[in-house]
Amino acid sequence: MMRICASLGGIRDADDLSDADMAEIRTDILDSVPDIDGKELLVTFRDGIDLSFLPDGYEGMLDIGISERPDTGSTIISSYHDYASTPSWDAIVSQLDVLPGDIVKGAYSVHDFTDLNSIFRASRELGRRHVLLGMGEAGTVTRIRSSLLGNEFTFGYVSTPTAPGQMSVSEMRRLGDDCLVTGIVGRPLDKSASPVMHAAAMGAAGIDGAYLRFDVPRLDGIDDALRDYRIRGINVTIPYKTSILPYLDRLDPLAASIGAVNTVVNEGGRLVGHNTDVEGVRIAMEHAGICVRDRRALVMGTGGAARACIGFLTGEGCDVTVTGRNAGKAAVLAGELGCSHRNKDSAAVAMYDIIVNCTPVGMYGEGEYPVSIDRINRDHSVFDMVYGKDTDLILAARAAGARTATGADMLAGQGSASFKLWTGVPDMFETMRKAIT
Repeated sequence: MMRICASLGGIRDADDLSDADMAEIRTDILDSVPDIDGKELLVTFRDGIDLSFLPDGYEGMLDIGISERPDTGSTIISSYHDYASTPSWDAIVSQLDVLPGDIVKGAYSVHDFTDLNSIFRASRELGRRHVLLGMGEAGTVTRIRSSLLGNEFTFGYVSTPTAPGQMSVSEMRRLGDDCLVTGIVGRPLDKSASPVMHAAAMGAAGIDGAYLRFDVPRLDGIDDALRDYRIRGINVTIPYKTSILPYLDRLDPLAASIGAVNTVVNEGGRLVGHNTDVEGVRIAMEHAGICVRDRRALVMGTGGAARACIGFLTGEGCDVTVTGRNAGKAAVLAGELGCSHRNKDSAAVAMYDIIVNCTPVGMYGEGEYPVSIDRINRDHSVFDMVYGKDTDLILAARAAGARTATGADMLAGQGSASFKLWTGVPDMFETMRKAIT
């Protein structure tokens, strides 16, 4: 069972420890050891050991960092912190194995899945009582899966985080060791609404779970991390919807036909790729009242979202043309999915009934669309997958009186379909959509 140590960020935190098993008093934060009944205490020394800091009769544990072991009868924790990186698993073992503590603690800055893999492997190879943690948002899963890592305890905050990637004590107590863990992988993720959306769905469904963000520069090691940390599933977004494919064991038929994955399901260690973006496109189009059969559509973009959109439109009998800022990629995509292609200089909105933006233009910064949007008129239907703001494309469409579909509807639609794959709980669209309004 997970043991939670509340790392006190101020003296008032000592008044709210009902969900904690232990309390940590850091000498760089507090100037004395508060009187706390019924909780095992851990005094963490920073900038040298000063036993005079301890009250008379102190019986708790001491964290001495990498200092020499003091002459005391207390249980000693030797701790090593790397605020820049995570070394290989064998380097972690070597670092910690020479420390003199009764318990050794290693806390490492996690940047990608290989770092998580190093921490997991070290937990298996280190033959001593230990606490192994990943710092930073990408390392949060190590704090939830504490018992899985064989940790003596894990840390949480009461009112203010005292380390990057910490969760609150109350949230960790609610979740427990065996909670559902899902998440999203991509870069950048700072504007992603998926965590809020999935948290709302978990709450409505009565599921104790966490939806984590993995904003990582590469996918190396993602397959082992999903399996080892028992992550039930993960959403995949820009720029990894196609590059995720080699890490999976199987694709469902729809994802295979499209050549892109936005949802991975961990089926007992077997990683299966799905594409719920298609469902998101369908819902967004239907909510906007856009009829696609026998219409002509121009799809702007060449990434995984464009693949899903083209797959939906062609499947519904729409005549699709793809264009993009990169002419070569657009031509390849059109050839793979059996639709037409036009270079951005030769495409014009007047030639089409439906205009769809699958590029990140308007979401992550300024940029130009592959075609001019000046001549959009009231006869057009316009769908922009960007959500959370009125883009230039949507503003132009509304000004012209065109019918518009929103990226928020697509986001909630694909999210609801992903949630069902992971949990078996259907029909979370309205809950998710309200959460991102």
